Amino acid sequence: MKLYLDTAVYEEIEQAVGWGVIDGVTTNPTLIAKAGHDHEEQVKRICQIIGNVSAECVSEKKDDMVVEGRRLASWHKNVIVKVPLTPDGLGAGKVLASEGIRINVTLCFSVNQALLAAAIGAYIVSPFAGRLDDINEDGMRVVADIVSAYRQQEIKTKVLAASIRNPMHVTQAALAGADIATMPFAVLKQLFEHPLTAAGQKRFLEDYRKTQEAKPVQGQAREATAKR
Repeated sequence: MKLYLDTAVYEEIEQAVGWGVIDGVTTNPTLIAKAGHDHEEQVKRICQIIGNVSAECVSEKKDDMVVEGRRLASWHKNVIVKVPLTPDGLGAGKVLASEGIRINVTLCFSVNQALLAAAIGAYIVSPFAGRLDDINEDGMRVVADIVSAYRQQEIKTKVLAASIRNPMHVTQAALAGADIATMPFAVLKQLFEHPLTAAGQKRFLEDYRKTQEAKPVQGQAREATAKR
């Protein structure tokens, strides 16, 4: 499973790229506005350091989304155009996909919706697990069911688990067979954490320092022996 960052903060993306653990970024105008940047400028900047950058259409009508999607795709070859899972969004996505533009169908909440996304030739479908949990539904069960349906039907559209809230969601997405999980930077950092890793690293370093401290003493002992 590939790991994406769900952010528009360049410094977070840059740090995660440096760690070598992410393969893409999902953005939307809200995230970019929160980061305090112009939409186009920030997407282009992010595309310079990582591939697979989802940029979202904000138009509502099919024809408007087609125009907007073409504009987003023209910004950089790494852009994946996000369209909503609405009739107009899927209609626009179908046109854009037929032109060779990679499409991420967002705001998916059911297997049936995921089948519609696959029908237009979407590159990615994004079920929002956390938002389903918020209304007392099992978001990761829906992710797993979409994966199962796609495999049964030999559908190539990638399943991206979105609205990830915690490290357990990441584990569940991987076990469900999701192709991608996108998460906030805070959740990505938590994936590194385990008390035994921290304790083990501390112990290794302490033992190493002890051996280094002992070396001069051993050297002095050999020197004293040689003088005798």
